[in-house]
Amino acid sequence: MAATDRTTEELAADIFAAANGDRQALKRIFDAEAGRLIAIAERIVRRRDLAEDVVQDAFVAIWQKAHQYSPDRGSARGWIHAIVRNRALNLLRDGRREDLMDGDALETLQEADQTETIMQAFTTLDSHQRLKTCLDALEETRRRGILMAYVGGYSHGEIAARLRLPLGTAKSWIRRGLASLRECMA
Repeated sequence: MAATDRTTEELAADIFAAANGDRQALKRIFDAEAGRLIAIAERIVRRRDLAEDVVQDAFVAIWQKAHQYSPDRGSARGWIHAIVRNRALNLLRDGRREDLMDGDALETLQEADQTETIMQAFTTLDSHQRLKTCLDALEETRRRGILMAYVGGYSHGEIAARLRLPLGTAKSWIRRGLASLRECMA
């Protein structure tokens, strides 16, 4: 079995080992997940160098907070991915992101609709993965909203504007969609 094919149970065992100070367990987590985590962070921050910084910060947090992981609250992989996603979004919110583009390129980027890139992340999921099955069960607009939030890093306001929905509707659809996903994944 390749390092990237580790099961969620193996990742959970490594998180518990890291909580007890096992540095090799943290290295196994890094070896198994770093590629995926950089891709997640890069989709949000839009720069490889910043994505790598996000993942480095996330692994410091994983090391420090490994004792907080509880399998009752979600999968090991989900816990790790949430830490990376939150670090990437915090980077954007804190304004530490430096875009090195000229004005015209930035305007073009802002006008471009990233929805297709986000939806492509959904279509590349293995059809046998539980997440794909559960996302397929959601209504299209709700699925799109969840993917925009968790893959694209869009705020609720941005999602509402892009989907042409009232803000409250977008928030409630995402909340209900996540509840449906949790139930389906359980």
